[in-house]
Amino acid sequence: MPPEQDERPERSGAVALDQIDRAILRELVRNGRVSLVELGQSVGLSKTPVAARVKRLEAEGVITGYRAELSARRLGRDHVAFLEVRLSDTREKALRAFNAAVRAIPEVEECHMIAGGFDYLVKVRTRDIADYRRVLGESISTLPNVAATSTYVSLESVIDRGVDQV
Repeated sequence: MPPEQDERPERSGAVALDQIDRAILRELVRNGRVSLVELGQSVGLSKTPVAARVKRLEAEGVITGYRAELSARRLGRDHVAFLEVRLSDTREKALRAFNAAVRAIPEVEECHMIAGGFDYLVKVRTRDIADYRRVLGESISTLPNVAATSTYVSLESVIDRGVDQV
């Protein structure tokens, strides 16, 4: 009998996953370097069927890649700031221009369009406050259609997945 399919309704673009797929994904998130034999043992499959499932999950775009987790502290990039960004123009062309330009700033780790009192929430990781000030003045403030920014400096990261750029 096949494993039970996910009971939740499928969202646009969502892939149906069964319990074994979810167990595989949990294990790969925990340890992306696990061998297929060990992965199979942890989910109750042999190497060949687990390899086929991983390949399918990759082909369907559920698994988008594998990477190392880097220490922000050891790389000297443990200063985190969040910015509220307000744009002067929020028509589609202006949004596309902002999106393309913000992607080119290496210190920007995350950028989210927000519904509310401002337009974007941006996470910036730098060496220290002076480096942040440089990025703000030279890069973020010069992005297309930026009208105003407000900065919130993180005092402590309670959950932090590390650095994704060196």
